[in-house]
Amino acid sequence: MNTVPDAPGQTNNQSVQQLSTFRRLLSYLKPYRQELPIAIGAVCIGAFTQAIGPFLIGWSIDNLIRPGNLSGLLRMVMGLAFIYGIGTMAIRVQIFRVGTIVQNVLAQIRQDIFTKIQSLSIGYFDKSEAGDLMSRLLNDVSVIDQAFGRSIPQILGNTFSLIGIIIAMFLINFQLGLLSNLVVPIMIFTTRLFSRWARARFRVTRETIGDLSARIEEDVSSVKEAQAFNRVDYNIDAFEALNAANRDANIQAVAVTAAFLPSIDFLNTLATAAVLAYGGYLAVTGAATVGTVTAFLLYVQQFFRPIQILSQFYTQAQSAIAGLERVFFLLDEPELLHDAPDATELPPITGEVEFDRVTFGYVPGQTILDRVSLFAQPGQMIALVGPTGAGKSTIINLILRFYDVTGGAVKIDGIDVRQVSQASLRRQIGYVLQDNILFSGTVAENIAFGHPTAEQSDIEAAARVANIHDFITQLPQGYATVLGSQGATLSQGQRQLISIARAVLIDPRILILDEATSSIDTQTEGLVQEAIASLLQNRTSFVIAHRLSTVTQADQVLVIQQGHIVEQGTHQQLIDQGGEYAKLYALQLGGQELGGQMSTADSILYPTSP
Repeated sequence: MNTVPDAPGQTNNQSVQQLSTFRRLLSYLKPYRQELPIAIGAVCIGAFTQAIGPFLIGWSIDNLIRPGNLSGLLRMVMGLAFIYGIGTMAIRVQIFRVGTIVQNVLAQIRQDIFTKIQSLSIGYFDKSEAGDLMSRLLNDVSVIDQAFGRSIPQILGNTFSLIGIIIAMFLINFQLGLLSNLVVPIMIFTTRLFSRWARARFRVTRETIGDLSARIEEDVSSVKEAQAFNRVDYNIDAFEALNAANRDANIQAVAVTAAFLPSIDFLNTLATAAVLAYGGYLAVTGAATVGTVTAFLLYVQQFFRPIQILSQFYTQAQSAIAGLERVFFLLDEPELLHDAPDATELPPITGEVEFDRVTFGYVPGQTILDRVSLFAQPGQMIALVGPTGAGKSTIINLILRFYDVTGGAVKIDGIDVRQVSQASLRRQIGYVLQDNILFSGTVAENIAFGHPTAEQSDIEAAARVANIHDFITQLPQGYATVLGSQGATLSQGQRQLISIARAVLIDPRILILDEATSSIDTQTEGLVQEAIASLLQNRTSFVIAHRLSTVTQADQVLVIQQGHIVEQGTHQQLIDQGGEYAKLYALQLGGQELGGQMSTADSILYPTSP
């Protein structure tokens, strides 16, 4: 880590960025403009009661205690009790009001982060780690909460109290007031010096905790694979290195704070000694009264308490602002994929799909699809086959408009998908994956994932079509049974059936099966076969399958290699051509006669082959 102080130009840029970040945080206060005057009023009352107390105590010493006016002293004590009581109530109102506003602001920031994450294009997640995003949502906002949420009410009160104390000090005795404030420029210089060091170190702590969170999320979700591949020791060592980097960054940040706070305490002691020495001299020579000197000593103690709190907050704020910078950087991330300003709702479709000379690449300069054209009539089954990386999944991604084409157009019922809203497009497309995602909710909630307002009867009807209803009714709470993380207690086939029920419920006109027939256990193989056959009826479907025997009944088989469709036709047509598809099919059947019978394990989509 670089510990060399920032260059002047860099420091100025960081200060400007820091100020901009703080101003952006303040913009979140706009919805609470009507509540702020109440909070500020309470702050002012509390500050006034803090500032008037030492003056009244000093006046009492000179005008009540020395003359022996006990009745007047009693009235003063009662008056002070009333004043401090009012101040206590004002502080309570201040803390509650300001604290409520700050917590609402933090909740809005969390909501903005989550909304942003949900709205970002799939391309953003290709280059970002989920753990780091979680760190921004949880850890960074937590640091902001610790610095601002819990301190702002106190900071406002102490700031106004400090202003009141300074005014009172100069009004009582200008010379002692000037002497007490001589250390303020030194404090400002010290604070700026330490904050410059702290800002860089706290920024590193936020970055390292993000890396650490990403590592935790990745390693915890892959414990089984780590144990299977004997990678446990390697993962432990890698985590230890990241953990050590985070520890070292925090130690350096703590070291700055540990040096800063004693410096402020020393200046406090220095100012107190100066006031005591010079005030005592003024009292002895008759230039000031004992009450005045006493009031000043009380003011000095009150004067430095807000400064200590403000200085401590300033160092904490460096960490919070570093977290805010990461949060706002995410919120400013451009949404590369968004609805056009004049986007319309996609009307109910028949399921016609066309790729019109489509070109696309995930990275500029690296083409995945090169002028690909295809046409699927409503109700047709289109099989996509080819080696890994050929572009099969890319075709699926473009139909769903997870990415925008760089050339050509993808059309649904003759409408360019870029001309309609993404929500209306995906509402009419069903998606069944090889590794389906189940969530920590009830079975019914998982089935209704794409249609949260669905009636229970519709959910059960979809489950019956997917051949999973009988299994669900045997669960302890039936459809109300809560599934664990990723539905770990279910078999792969059962998870697949729930995913099929999810697709049935939204009744899509276009269906995508991405390796959906792989990894099915024997016990539920027949149920999955029947469910998929029911799901395919009267729907346009795109099926990605490495097992060619599962797509022999497809209306079109597209053989994709290096971003091009090299062969196209029905299963039998491609077998008769004797090209790439025929070679792959023969290879998978292990030398069996082309067009021969499929094995039971391969016959997932259809029970027979031509």
